Amino acid sequence: MKAIIAGAGIGGLATALSLHAVGITDITIYESVSELRPLGVGINLLPHAVRELTELGLSDELAALGVPTSTLSYFNCFGDLIWSEPRGLAAGYAWPQYSVHRGELQMLLRDAVEARLPGAIVLGSPVISTETKGARQLVRIRTRTGAGTGTGAEREEEADVVIAADGIHSAIRKQHYPDEGDPVWNGLMLWRGTARVKPFLDGRSMLMAGDGRQKFVAYPLTEADDDGLARINFIAEKRVEDDEPRPNNWNLAVDKQRIVDLFQDWQFEWIDIPSVIAAADEVLEYPMVDRNPVERWTFDQQTLLGDAAHAMYPIGSNGASQAIIDARTIANQLATADSIGAALGEYERIRLPITAQLTLSNRSLGPERVMQLAYERAPEGFADINDVVSAEELTAIADQYKRAAGFNPQLLNERPTLSVVRAAS
Repeated sequence: MKAIIAGAGIGGLATALSLHAVGITDITIYESVSELRPLGVGINLLPHAVRELTELGLSDELAALGVPTSTLSYFNCFGDLIWSEPRGLAAGYAWPQYSVHRGELQMLLRDAVEARLPGAIVLGSPVISTETKGARQLVRIRTRTGAGTGTGAEREEEADVVIAADGIHSAIRKQHYPDEGDPVWNGLMLWRGTARVKPFLDGRSMLMAGDGRQKFVAYPLTEADDDGLARINFIAEKRVEDDEPRPNNWNLAVDKQRIVDLFQDWQFEWIDIPSVIAAADEVLEYPMVDRNPVERWTFDQQTLLGDAAHAMYPIGSNGASQAIIDARTIANQLATADSIGAALGEYERIRLPITAQLTLSNRSLGPERVMQLAYERAPEGFADINDVVSAEELTAIADQYKRAAGFNPQLLNERPTLSVVRAAS
């Protein structure tokens, strides 16, 4: 079986490793950029994604790369605690939750692909279109010399299956949904960065503070060093009045003082949020966008995966995690189904409804609804959260999202593995 993967992001690389693990080794990953570099800032890998990467043999590398998350805590804009719960091993999972640098995780996956599938990654060569040719897929690729310039020669290659992991601006998705337009913006602007500052709480906690109008998220990417400082990842968020979002570019640097001023009053006893933002090396701006769920991902022997299939708001720490689960699911199906068509159909049947529900849930704030409820019922703060939102409501919101996203502790721990042993083909 010849597989072509469009995109060497987290989803595409995880797909290559997953296919290799089931014995599919004739794989080429075509990536548009001419060099893979550890760009971006932090993400959280939830236990269901850590399980899949562990079963791909990457547990030691993950442990060396990330900080195991101990606790997730929600606060209002005054620093009053709304809800706190253990995470990872402390919550009864068989696998930890990690805070990691997105670019460093991508490099970890790249290195694993290069070790297991030498030469599989072809840079500077985006997939620009596909079509069905009998029982095969005809893939058009722009050559390295033209990548990034819109010019250059094109060539064609055939494959048995094509997996589009080429992101929120997927060329293959656009081919099937030409009138979809730009990603959907919800009026919120994000500013992301990292800073070396004193750790907060227990040094391994993830915090979310604010409500649906303005929010701050932070978690450590490293343990404290000899100077007592840790690398902290943060996301500052605020609803803005712009009619249209600025370009979708994670690398759009902005004046951090402007963001500091937005959070000037957010100084709690255990963290000084303006000082964290001010300590950032740089602050990157990005509009909070997603895409509407679609009815189909699969067209003949090609399908969508990750953000190309289900770009969602960065709520609930699920974007990269869901792409990894996509990758493992599609490999499992390709290894066990009677045909490629049947495999892709079953992959879509399993994954599309779950991710569509998550996309819509994230638009309704997902597990972060606890912060909005606290704001709506007590906009000036509270002395006891139980006077504002009941413990039963808080627990129900958290549990509902875990079940929807596939990381309820009991269900995840008891779920059969997606690993499959298959002869090389």
